[in-house]
Amino acid sequence: MANARDTRMVMIVDSEPAQQRFLSALVARGGWRSIAAGDTDTALAKLGTQEGMALDAVLVDQGTPGMPIAEFVAELRRWRPALPLIVITMRNGVEVAVASMRAGASDFVQKPIAPDRLLGALDRIVAPNGPQGELRPLTEKLRAPLAFEEIIGSSPNFRSALAIAAKAARARVPVMINGKPGTGKEVFARAIHGASPRARGQLVMVDCSAVSPGLIGSGLFGHERGAFPGAFDRQVGRLVQADGGSIIIDHVECIPLETQAKLVEFLNSGEVQMIGGSIRQSVDVRIIATSASPLDKLIEAGHFREDLFYALSTAQFTLPSLSERRGDVGPLARHLLARIGGLPGMGPIGITDDALRLLAAYAWPGNVRQLQDVLFRAATSSKTDVLTGADFRAIEAALGGGTPGGEGDVAINGEAIGVTLYLPDGNLRPLEEIEADVIRLAIGHYRGRMSEVARRLGIGRSTLYRKLSDLGIDTAA
Repeated sequence: MANARDTRMVMIVDSEPAQQRFLSALVARGGWRSIAAGDTDTALAKLGTQEGMALDAVLVDQGTPGMPIAEFVAELRRWRPALPLIVITMRNGVEVAVASMRAGASDFVQKPIAPDRLLGALDRIVAPNGPQGELRPLTEKLRAPLAFEEIIGSSPNFRSALAIAAKAARARVPVMINGKPGTGKEVFARAIHGASPRARGQLVMVDCSAVSPGLIGSGLFGHERGAFPGAFDRQVGRLVQADGGSIIIDHVECIPLETQAKLVEFLNSGEVQMIGGSIRQSVDVRIIATSASPLDKLIEAGHFREDLFYALSTAQFTLPSLSERRGDVGPLARHLLARIGGLPGMGPIGITDDALRLLAAYAWPGNVRQLQDVLFRAATSSKTDVLTGADFRAIEAALGGGTPGGEGDVAINGEAIGVTLYLPDGNLRPLEEIEADVIRLAIGHYRGRMSEVARRLGIGRSTLYRKLSDLGIDTAA
């Protein structure tokens, strides 16, 4: 493997010359040289050439002619087991992504390709000191809309955030969600929209961290043709696109001050004016903003407007990190595996208690997103349908090679495995709270199939729905 940044080489496997040129120019920005192959057979043949032997990575599009991509990945693995490979899939190409990962792909990215995301993926797969094995992060999120009843968590700080979110969903006010990366801000934002009177309307998302600061305003408000250099066509903004629905503004802390001022004006007037335009258009949209950085510190530093903060924070809450709710790791792992098992190309996946103990002992700096990535990688690489401690060697190594044990790790009843029974002061939690958590866990485990939930809990459907109402699970109380 080449170590110097300016000598790294990637093979681009794509049949479209324009796409080859685009990808070649893109990777060049990250210090990569590239060679190209128009089909999978040519790509495999190039592995034995002088250039092929110098490769540091392979980038292959799912639509490349030749053998199916999963077969290509498996064949490449046979000849070059250690050569990192990224598969480019369509936006709805989950089945291709799963098959490719099971065949041995290192990662996948979805179209339309975000340059920074692709370059980040390339850098990660060749980083000698980065996370390895199942701890290597996935570039793409495994998005799946969740209702509040399916969001798993029993710690008091998490339940408090859940209750605020559920109450805010029924209102029309803006919502501000704070939390470290990977804590589930997008999941909560989507659940708020799904539980709101606007659920039938559009849900539009803008990730301000993935857009050049100078283009965020154009993306939100739109622009007229010729409004600025490069504005060759008129573009409708995301706020107008979300009219009648909701817009998630992710990483709101990245918005430049000039655009912040326009956003304050919109929140006060409900009217959008395109950049370079003179007409004002009334728009009815609910803003759900998220931030990974403490906005109070940005306000003090003069990087975030105080009036915008208060306008967006009519309802606000902070999601705790996963290390702050260790007792949720076991139920979360089971819940996430149930959802992963439902992906195209996957199947039911179990997990042993020793594996859950291992997961509960890890610090999870990447929070729930990292846990999901680890479980997905373990599930796609495992030879069986039950994950054991042997499927989490990288976590075991990070923990120093030992399997954790001790108070709070007892199978089924302990915090690492099932529902939390004890309060931080050592006293038992109220039976009503424990029962609510058991029902919530069952709903997540059986993916909302209420007949199956009732059958497994040994109660009738009418009794289950009565308990949902009595316990306030439908409002996440």
